[in-house]
Amino acid sequence: MPDNAVLSVILCLPFAASAAVFLLRALGRNLAVWLMVGTALLGLILSLWLYPAIADGSALRQVLPWAPGLGLDISLRVDGFSWLFMLLICGIGALVGVYARYYMPPDDRLARFFSLLLAFMGSMLGIVMSGNVVQLVFFWEMTSLFSFLLIGYWYRGASARDGARMALIVTSGGGLCLFAGVLLLGHIVGSYELDAILAAGALVRAHALYTPTLILILLGAFTKSAQFPFHFWLPQAMSAPTPVSAYLHSATMVKAGVFLLIRFWPVLAGTGQWFWIVGGVGLVTLLLGAYSAIFQQDLKGVLAYSTISHLGLITMLIGLGSTLGVVAAIFHIVNHATFKASLFMAAGAVDHEAGTRDMRRLGGLRRFMPITATLALIAGAAMAGVPLLNGFLSKEMFFAETLVARQGVVLDIVPVVIAIAASAFGVTYSLRFVRGVFFGRVPADLPRVPHEPPLWMRLPIGLLALICLLVGVLPGRVIGPSLHAAASAVLGVGHMPAYSLAVWHGVTTPLLMSLFAFVMGCLLYARMRGYFAGREVAPLIGRISGKRMFERVLGVVASDIPRLLERTLPSRRLQPQLLLIVLIALLAGGLAATSAPFGFHPRWSSVDPAFALLWLLGAACAIGAASQAKFHRLAALILTGGAGLVSCVSFVWLSAPDLAATQLLVEVVTTILILLGLRWLPKRIEGLATESRMQSFRRGRDVLFAMVVGLGMASLAYAAMMHPVANSISRFFLERAYTEGGGRNVVNVILVDFRGFDTLGEISVLAIVALTVFGLLRRFRPAAESIHAPLQQQQQTALDAAQPSRAVDHSLTDYLMIPGLIIQLMFPVILLFGLHLFLRGHDLPGGGFVAGITVSVALILLYMARGARWVETHLRVLPVRWIGLGLLLAVGTGLGSLVFGRPFLTSHFRYVELPLLGRFPLASAIGFDLGVFGLVVGATTLMLIALAHQSLRRPRQPADDATLETGAQG
Repeated sequence: MPDNAVLSVILCLPFAASAAVFLLRALGRNLAVWLMVGTALLGLILSLWLYPAIADGSALRQVLPWAPGLGLDISLRVDGFSWLFMLLICGIGALVGVYARYYMPPDDRLARFFSLLLAFMGSMLGIVMSGNVVQLVFFWEMTSLFSFLLIGYWYRGASARDGARMALIVTSGGGLCLFAGVLLLGHIVGSYELDAILAAGALVRAHALYTPTLILILLGAFTKSAQFPFHFWLPQAMSAPTPVSAYLHSATMVKAGVFLLIRFWPVLAGTGQWFWIVGGVGLVTLLLGAYSAIFQQDLKGVLAYSTISHLGLITMLIGLGSTLGVVAAIFHIVNHATFKASLFMAAGAVDHEAGTRDMRRLGGLRRFMPITATLALIAGAAMAGVPLLNGFLSKEMFFAETLVARQGVVLDIVPVVIAIAASAFGVTYSLRFVRGVFFGRVPADLPRVPHEPPLWMRLPIGLLALICLLVGVLPGRVIGPSLHAAASAVLGVGHMPAYSLAVWHGVTTPLLMSLFAFVMGCLLYARMRGYFAGREVAPLIGRISGKRMFERVLGVVASDIPRLLERTLPSRRLQPQLLLIVLIALLAGGLAATSAPFGFHPRWSSVDPAFALLWLLGAACAIGAASQAKFHRLAALILTGGAGLVSCVSFVWLSAPDLAATQLLVEVVTTILILLGLRWLPKRIEGLATESRMQSFRRGRDVLFAMVVGLGMASLAYAAMMHPVANSISRFFLERAYTEGGGRNVVNVILVDFRGFDTLGEISVLAIVALTVFGLLRRFRPAAESIHAPLQQQQQTALDAAQPSRAVDHSLTDYLMIPGLIIQLMFPVILLFGLHLFLRGHDLPGGGFVAGITVSVALILLYMARGARWVETHLRVLPVRWIGLGLLLAVGTGLGSLVFGRPFLTSHFRYVELPLLGRFPLASAIGFDLGVFGLVVGATTLMLIALAHQSLRRPRQPADDATLETGAQG
């Protein structure tokens, strides 16, 4: 296999394994562990295989056509820098998988956990392997989504939910800024390909849009890497399981921001804006994180704030603008990932065995956990920068960079002082972590009797600690070649600075700075150990809480502003608000029509009198429905169906059978939907049928606006269809539908081929809407009776609701007296008709959408005829599974074209000889259409089943929740 072909394999492996873990979740946790660890190890082996091809500073590329017309392709690019990140992602991912097997509770099957962790691994690989910046942002937001699910994995805890929500809002908001920034970057360069952007650094820095582009990209990087002032989300994410913290918050997710800064360093660095913003933010974050860490009482809190500090150190190195600073930043990324992941695992082991992470309750654990204590001591010493460990080497390079004068004597002294202070604080919180937990007196009130964790739980900690030691003793051999390949990929082979990874450079200024910081940190811990243990928050800055500021802003956006709008709007009733929306739409449509290059010139002489009579009949039905709504709702519903039927006949008249079939079935579904909702409406009381003068005025006003808006839309549609451009567009599709799409049904070919992207987006939205509707309705219960019911009736309803749950399963036929047997006999006939519509859709009127609605109607009619419980017992519909499989099939069909080197969703057709049937047309788009069919069946059925459950059962019975969830599981 060619080296570049391996790239797509490495990227797809975690996503395939994630789906496999989820689908095979019934087979137990051991299989999930093997799939997780095996996938990570295979990715690591394949990444190591690529090293000879990128060792000289070159890059491997693989391009899969996606949307060439838009300049967007699936572009994979791996150089030495991204390759180093691939080793971190896969290597530490494998160790975390082994560790999680023994850390997570025994009753957790781990399928959901490892499925999410593998999907996150794939998303992180997507970031570092992307050769297209738009593609990079896509994976960037995927990491935000999966990190949200992983942080909130134990979602029953309020802290987990709050931390996950905070992380999602902050990081995804930064992702939107990053998206805007890369769009500007692509506009400046004229391409979204990473190679073109990296080669256009001078052009970007000289452009007028450089500053806004820089700020937007930095917002994305700062939010992801928890830089000031966005650092507050990382400590709140510590409610995640410890394996998640060890992986996301030390080695992968938080490193994405600094990865982005280094990746765009050749393009954006070298200006005053870069130096002051990046360097300044890194400097503040470095000191703020280190200072806050020494006052934390939770083990993971110490590690979280120390992570913030080290990320600030890396950001400051990047912001200095020197090539040696980039080398030191890359070096420290690797070092920090190793010692911090091992420390997180050690903290998890302590929590797992001792039952607490509170440092005030811990001490003397080396007597019970000597191996874990030794490993934590090595990793903690590496974090403190002790010689002969990896943290010492990169910290010396950091001190050396702060000594280089660039901005004058005064400004150059500040970074040196802050670097020494932060390093001293680092020694202090490292001592607090190691000595406070593993040395000293053994407390008597531990929740559990501590002992060594299992061997396979200690093994990942030991391997990472061993790496810290090997890099510190033999840096040139262990990390030297990899660091050179990564740095030369960023800086270029010809711009590499001179640096040495030797353990001893003599007595130098950086060494003296390091020793001074170490001594000061030890003295600070010795003198103020009791003071640190008695503090809940850091002095001076403890009251300035980023979390409280975030919650306040969120409260203003989510609560105060809606209340203000609620008070400002003319009414809380739905009807006036809908009227306002219609008026705004009318105004927008009017402005568009007046500025459009076409006019409205109807040809009344060509109107058929029979067609005009048909439309008058439809108008009469619409007006009748509006007038009957206050007297007889069922009659209004029937008249509404009549107006829809007139629209259906109009489509047939105008030679649009596909639209006619869709309209007819949508009318059926809408009628059922309203029919199911009629029971929710309050009963009308005799004597209230007469309208007041104000009510009559409002009804007349609404009729007038409805007529104006309807006529305006009709005029706009007519003018658009009469425009010459419309004729040229229709001619384009008519001429190419069969030759390029392989079908004679032009409408269906447009949906599944020419505009397949649009259809894929629409069915995705439909899936989201269906799940949202179900999520809302599964907890909603309508009032038992009308709000106008007499008091005695309301009291009786309350008494009934207080009675114990009874197994009641009404079918809608109980209310409407529909012959259930007839509907049950019609069920297979309707299914067969739906299959007929699907199979003929590519050449004749039909298709996946209309067939899906047909099958949905059959299913909901069966619910109406036999009742919800009977259907769940005899026919398991599982609409959620239909939605998932339909979406996967549609996407999979589009991805299939990539295998043959064609753009995404490219279709192919040919004729095949079938027994009995003869020559039969077969198009690959039928798979996409089948996905549309499955998703429409699932989405429509899920929404209607949710409504049916609410409408066909007694209000508020405890058994209903479980029944409703059973009916939609899958």
